[in-house]
Amino acid sequence: MTGAQRDLSFETRAVTLGRPAPEPDAPLNVPLTLTSTYIAGGELEYGRYGNPSWTAFEEVLGDLEGGSCLAFASGMAAIAAVLDLLPAGGKVVAPRHSYTGTVGQLNDSSNRGRLAVEYVDIRDTVAVGEACAGAAALWIETPTNPALEVADLAALIPAAHAAGALVVVDNTFATPLLQRPLELGADVVVHSATKHLGGHSDLLLGAVVVAAEEHLHAVNGIRSLRGAIPSPLETFLALRGIRTLPVRMERAQASALRLVDALTGRPGIEEVRYPGFGGIVSIVLTTAAAADALADGVRLWRHATSLGAVESTLERRRRWPAEAVTIPEGLVRLSVGLEDPDDLLRDLEQALETVVRGV
Repeated sequence: MTGAQRDLSFETRAVTLGRPAPEPDAPLNVPLTLTSTYIAGGELEYGRYGNPSWTAFEEVLGDLEGGSCLAFASGMAAIAAVLDLLPAGGKVVAPRHSYTGTVGQLNDSSNRGRLAVEYVDIRDTVAVGEACAGAAALWIETPTNPALEVADLAALIPAAHAAGALVVVDNTFATPLLQRPLELGADVVVHSATKHLGGHSDLLLGAVVVAAEEHLHAVNGIRSLRGAIPSPLETFLALRGIRTLPVRMERAQASALRLVDALTGRPGIEEVRYPGFGGIVSIVLTTAAAADALADGVRLWRHATSLGAVESTLERRRRWPAEAVTIPEGLVRLSVGLEDPDDLLRDLEQALETVVRGV
């Protein structure tokens, strides 16, 4: 990136980076490259080691996060690669409320004796810092999924480093538009690019962004050795999604704030959880049955498990056996899309009225 590009805004860099040189008849976008094999003598050699479609995506996300990016086949593959950086028997401090895939991998590693895991309330900064004593890594998710708890990154990162721990931040919910952990000193950022970055519910992709060259080489070696490589099509689509991330997030966040204001204190809703930014809201209904009835009663919202896309989705998270038992049975996670917020609100209201009448 040139000095002039460093002065550009996030929005401009999201649109302009990762493109071919502006030469006559050159395409505006890096073409989708579908190949397994390259002519010998260059840097790529074989499809497991690189692809121009990956490179364009990695250039953009790496710049937006302020580090070096590697794309993976899924968010789960990205998480697994980062955990592979840790020494055998190393202790990982992690939020008790985290993405179920993260918790599943940590529990599996613990059960096999590969890692030791200590779960914490990520909001309790002092307790988390104390738990980092002797830890190999502090894994931070903020906001947490689906409890929407916010961690104090500015305090936790130096505390973990003082204890000698690697700091990993899952930035899927906030995205680099709203939060850049590497600028606060984190070592590694992970993403499920399936969510806000891709933004259209049409791809599976993960990403790891690192601050240090040594971590870049290590993660790249893990990706190549394990074969957890992304599809060129997935990276092509995710890069296209990043181009519109700022405007999508602006709309989703504005609509989320509208819903939070309207739903707070409404009959049938015990609690509205919102971290103050982003497009994800969690509401807590009185019972699991009430939450299920809400999911069944909406007409515009879609009952689905993913998030961060142009369409609005919701689900009762405890319907998944792997969800933490400390998550309320009646918690419904709302992923606010790009529909008219008044239409979204009216749809929730009509479903809630049915729920309240049925209680």
